[in-house]
Amino acid sequence: MHRLITASALAIVAAGAATAQVAEECREVSLSDVGWTDITTTTAIATHVLQGLGYTPDVKVLSVPVTFASLENDDIDVFLGNWMPSQTQAIQSYLDSGEIEQVAVNLEGTKYNLAVPAYTYEKGLRTYEDLADFADELDGTIYGIEPGNEANVYLIGLTEEDRHGMGALELRESSEQGMLAQVARAVDDEEDVVFLGWEPHPMNANFDLEYLEGGEDFFGGEGQVHTVTRQGYSEECPNMGRLLEQMTFTLPMENEIMGAILDDGQDPAAATEEWLQANPEVIEPWLEGVTTVEGEEGLPAVRAELGIGS
Repeated sequence: MHRLITASALAIVAAGAATAQVAEECREVSLSDVGWTDITTTTAIATHVLQGLGYTPDVKVLSVPVTFASLENDDIDVFLGNWMPSQTQAIQSYLDSGEIEQVAVNLEGTKYNLAVPAYTYEKGLRTYEDLADFADELDGTIYGIEPGNEANVYLIGLTEEDRHGMGALELRESSEQGMLAQVARAVDDEEDVVFLGWEPHPMNANFDLEYLEGGEDFFGGEGQVHTVTRQGYSEECPNMGRLLEQMTFTLPMENEIMGAILDDGQDPAAATEEWLQANPEVIEPWLEGVTTVEGEEGLPAVRAELGIGS
């Protein structure tokens, strides 16, 4: 009789687990990718995991300002690329109003600031204060990234206000790839160039570069990348909320994957899948207590999706 009761209890528990399904309105997850290779990388990683769990990810390529406005308007659910402290000015009002919520720090130890080749640094261009003395060598140009980016806006403000004597310089906006192509041409010819640099990024291995001193009021020192969501998302979709709290990345991971994308020409989906297959242990803490949309254990489902053995 005891064995029958135990078996019946287990059957009831199993039946309950099977019905703990994710709500229909949570099964499609919209994410923003701002076109930076590091955020493309982490978003592609998340996409693989979500597909393994049975979610339908919808990735939209948006600028940072549009991303934050879209989170406020509930048009986007998740953004994995809130670089802090450099995006403080852009996001703070949304955080203060509660329209955007920071749910986790997904990366530690980032760098973001103006950078120069090591040979230019050795010539004496080491701080923002030195930029005015190198205006001619730099052809009066600072190379930035996509239009509307908050770092561009900050640097344009410095040039327009002639802070640090930077009035003789102009910021040229471009894509990440366009900026780095210009840097590569300058380095090949050993010409002086100043540009927006950051880590994680294979530029740190591809170029012998140094970061300038200055801009601490905007760039800060070592930074973090936060996962942010629209207001109330983790409460409405707790399974996703748990995954987002637990999904963290490392500088070596991102540098390696970004190198495969930028240097080897791999598609982001293929590069991230290949890396996850070679490093299957990384997904285990991400998926602790996380289920598929049908309420089943998440880790085996994601392993199966990626072709990873148990």
